[in-house]
Amino acid sequence: MKPQPHFTLAATTLDAPNPHELAQFYQGLLGWPVRKEEPGWVEIAAPDGSAALSFQTEPLFTRPRWPSTRSEQQMMMHLDIEVNDLSSAVEHARALGATVADFQPQADVRVLYDPAGHPFCLFERTSPST
Repeated sequence: MKPQPHFTLAATTLDAPNPHELAQFYQGLLGWPVRKEEPGWVEIAAPDGSAALSFQTEPLFTRPRWPSTRSEQQMMMHLDIEVNDLSSAVEHARALGATVADFQPQADVRVLYDPAGHPFCLFERTSPST
C-alpha cells in the first residue's frame, strides 16, 4: 500500500473587496505580522508559524448574512478565536472596527463581524481540552 502524502494546512483565506484593509484589522486583533504582501494578496502569520490567515481581492464580494437566510449570501465559514478575557477582547475588536452581531447563540461566545462582514467568534475556554 502506498503511504499517504503529508498534508499541512498552511492558511485560511478570506475574500474581501480590500484585502489590505482586512489584513490590517486581523493584524491588530491577533498581533500577527505580515508574512507576505503583494497586490491583491496579504498573508499574516502567528510568530511561531502555527497558523496563518490570507486575504485576497474578490471584486464581486458580497457580505455574508448570519444567521443565514435563503435569500442572502450565506456564511461559508467562520473563525473561532480563543481569548483570555471575553469582554475586553470584544471591546478591543470593536475598537479595531468589528461590530457585534445582534444574535448571540451562546452566553460564553461572542459573535462579531469583521469590517468586510465575515462573522467570527471570540470565546474563553471554560473546560480543559482533551
